[in-house]
Amino acid sequence: MRSLVKALEVSARTLLDTRWTHARRAVRDDVDTRSRVLLDSGVVALLESLRPLARWNAPVLEVEYPTHRDLHLEGRGLRLVPSYFCWRRPTALADPALGPVLVYPVTTRPFDSINLHDNGLERLLGRTRASVLTAVARGGPRSTSEVATAVGVALPSASYQLAVLRDGGLVESRREGQFVRHSVTMLGHRLLDKDEGEFR
Repeated sequence: MRSLVKALEVSARTLLDTRWTHARRAVRDDVDTRSRVLLDSGVVALLESLRPLARWNAPVLEVEYPTHRDLHLEGRGLRLVPSYFCWRRPTALADPALGPVLVYPVTTRPFDSINLHDNGLERLLGRTRASVLTAVARGGPRSTSEVATAVGVALPSASYQLAVLRDGGLVESRREGQFVRHSVTMLGHRLLDKDEGEFR
């Protein structure tokens, strides 16, 4: 047992310690994104946001799974757990006596790790628009002036770029008092996740 514990400690130091902050940020970003979807659009939108990992086909959440398995909630809630170490497809806890849990892979990297230079996102959107999208993702809901300051562009330019991103379904905007706050949609997060920077 002591040998096993020592081996686990060594492997954790070697394999996990260098990536632990990165992994925690990726999970936090995913929780923040899903929470915004839930608060803004409700449970159905939250379940739909799990695509392509899962499909909401009311009243059933269909998940690609290696074996055929039905999990009936029977009035219980379903806990969604994002995992940095869950690969390819979601998984459920094996013990049916425990509460229903669906563990799914995080769909976004920490946004402060995104490098815009020499990647597909910049080529697809253009440098300024890609910078605006990334600035909104990094900072959570931001006002137009905050985005302009973060990117280093004039306010009218930031407003125009945000409008284009909003029309493309990558950003959503909401008025809060005298400000309009912008946040990245799930489609925008998926686009950021697929750039050619540092992959999970």
